Amino acid sequence: MDDKRKRLLFHCTHMGMKENDVLYGSFATACVEDISDQDVADLESALTNNDMDLFNWASAKVEVPAEWDTPVMRHVIKFNAERV
Repeated sequence: MDDKRKRLLFHCTHMGMKENDVLYGSFATACVEDISDQDVADLESALTNNDMDLFNWASAKVEVPAEWDTPVMRHVIKFNAERV
């Protein structure tokens, strides 16, 4: 695994809210090696948002704003919806 993916995996499993550690960490653990470099960059960028927004997006409680509506964010949402 390259360094960018290792950093993303760490970030996804060490977020501000435990709920996000589960939502994003589970996704990263399962998928980080298979997503594109662009997806890695897009997700890392999205993780700069506040914890509640990230939680609400990943759990599909609210729609992701167009600015953050990337293929990888849709993948995170789908991944978590299928786990429930």
